[in-house]
Parts: sequence; structure tokens; C-alpha cells
Amino acid sequence: MRRIEGTSGVRLIECVNPVRDKWRIRWDVQENEDGTATYMEAEFLHRPTADEIRQTIVGWYNQQTEEAILSGFEYEGNMVWLSSENQFNYKAAHDLAVQTGGATLPVTFKLGTDEHPVYKKFNTLGELTEFYRQAMLYIQGVLAVGWEKKDALDLSLYET
Repeated sequence: MRRIEGTSGVRLIECVNPVRDKWRIRWDVQENEDGTATYMEAEFLHRPTADEIRQTIVGWYNQQTEEAILSGFEYEGNMVWLSSENQFNYKAAHDLAVQTGGATLPVTFKLGTDEHPVYKKFNTLGELTEFYRQAMLYIQGVLAVGWEKKDALDLSLYET
């Protein structure tokens, strides 16, 4: 899979070499005002089935969603790495603070990047809850966008 720069109106499925039975599928077509476009493209050494097309495109959407969750969230201008482990740690710290009425506070999390770390101390339950709420809303929003893209996949556009 790779992102290609080409022209608007590109065919979503095309046999590019009939002798070798080489096919390409395209999706995520982003058209520009100047008549050019960028799109994702995958190549097959046979005519891909509808299931192969769906798996390829849905897999790419899943990867984009995972990457956006992992490194797309910012809190107070700082990047927050939302790995599964960090999500668990944020939830555990928040849940424990709620259960103890804030007795486990303050808690400090490393935000930013390895090159530019920012250590954020949450002193109150309200501060920690707001951070956790924003992180969860961000994840839910990214997931909703990913689901919408996958639900909008129209395999009939790949029939020739």
C-alpha cells in the first residue's frame, strides 16, 4: 500500500497489466482544485475479490484509526501518547482517585515527546477527571470517524 499522486477521476479498480494479471485498487481519493488527486493504492497479482478489497481498505482504515488514537491527542498543547498501556494507567489512576475521594493525588503523567517531555501533575480530582474525560472523548471521536469511513465503503464501486 502506498499513497499516490495522480489525476482526478482515477479508476478505483484497474487491470494495469493483463499479461501478468496485475490489478490495482484505489481508495481515499483526495481531489485537489487543480485537477490532481492523491489516493491510496494496493496491487494484486490477480483480480482481487470483493472480500480482499474490503479487507485491504478496512485494514487501512483500522491502521489510520489506531495511529490517530496513539499519537493524535493533545492536552494543554502537549502530545499525549495514548498507547493501550497508557490508557490503562490513566483509567486506573482516575478510578483509584475517584474511589478514594482524591486521597491518591497528586499523580503525575509524562506528556509530550521523548525529546520534549512535559510532566503534568494533577493535584485535584477535578483536574484528573477533566484530563481523562478529554482523552476518552478524543478516542470515541476517532473511533466514530473510523466506523463512519468503514460503513461508507461501497464495494459496488469496484465492480467492472
